[in-house]
Formats: sequence, structure tokens, C-alpha cells
Amino acid sequence: MKLRYLLRPTLWLIPLALALLLGGCHRPEPLPFRLTNVTGHMPPLEFTLTNDEGKTVSASHYRGKVVLLYFGYTHCPDVCPLTLAHLHVVMQRLGKLADGARILFVTVDPGRDTPAILHGYVKAFDSHAIGLTGSPGDIEALVKRYRASFTREPATTDGNYEVSHSSAIYVFDRQGNPRVLSTPADSQDDLVHDLHLLLSNGAS
Repeated sequence: MKLRYLLRPTLWLIPLALALLLGGCHRPEPLPFRLTNVTGHMPPLEFTLTNDEGKTVSASHYRGKVVLLYFGYTHCPDVCPLTLAHLHVVMQRLGKLADGARILFVTVDPGRDTPAILHGYVKAFDSHAIGLTGSPGDIEALVKRYRASFTREPATTDGNYEVSHSSAIYVFDRQGNPRVLSTPADSQDDLVHDLHLLLSNGAS
């Protein structure tokens, strides 16, 4: 009888333990992204750079916002202005949700792109865009962090030069985690769709 008494109080714990175990195995369903899902395949958003107002900022300044990171430069003859115009339309299509997003335009030409030049350039496209610059070493480190690339072409006789660079748009959620990658081959509809998911309440 004594042994039976000691065992009885533990019997009711078995269903509870099983329930907790099963609950711990539950994982939320992944969001149905249309673009390339890079969740868990790239590092979180981290940097310390200078914004287009001349202030030192880090990735933590943009926590709570969905971030679209793009590498380019203001003298870019075609890809950069087309991309920023494309993102402006995307922001317009998102309506009020766009207030929860920021476009971070990181220059790969810090020698020419001063904060003032960046400010005039990005704001001409969209109010949600912020220009970022830094030392050549800081820029190169950030480019490598996200497996992007850029190459400065030889200067012409007048001293001008172009910079070849990758053209992907990296999208991070409100916590700074990488979520999707958009390339020029992807449709605007798909980018709007995925941003809507991340910007909607509880989606990120």
C-alpha cells in the first residue's frame, strides 16, 4: 500500500509531460513567400555607417522596420535609377503599410557619394529611402557579408568611372532577420506580395 501511494501522484504528470513535449515540437508555418526565401541562410542586418544627414547609424536604428537593402551609387547610369524608381512604385502600391519600411541605399562609391549627394539622390525617388556611406573598408565588409559584389572600372580620360555591382534587393524583417531576395528577374507583384506579408501585423 505504501508503494502504491507513492506512485499515484506521478501518474497524472504523464499526460501533461506528453502535451508539453508535443507543444515544444510545434513550429509555425513558414510564410508563403513568392521571392527567393533566404530565411536562415544569410546573417542578420548589422552595420555601422553614416546616413545621408551625416549621422552615424547602425542596423539597430532600423529595428521595427522592414528593411530593403540595396547596393548602388549615384553616378550609376541605368540600373540604380531604374531600381529606385521600381521601389518607389512598390512603396506607392503598399499604401500606408509603406510607413513600416525603409529602403537603405548603400553606396559602393564612397569617394564621390557624400552624405549630401546621397540625400538629394535618394529623396528624389522616395521619402522612405535613406542613403548610407562609410569608409571603403566598411562598405566592402558589408558587401561581402551579404555575398554581393562590386568592381570599379578604369577611369576615362576625363576622370570619370563606372562601378559594376550586383543588383539584388535584400529584404529583412522587423527584427533584422533576412527573409527574401529580389532580383531584376522577379516581378514587382511578387515583391509587393512578400512585403505585404512582412509588414502586416504579426507577419514578421
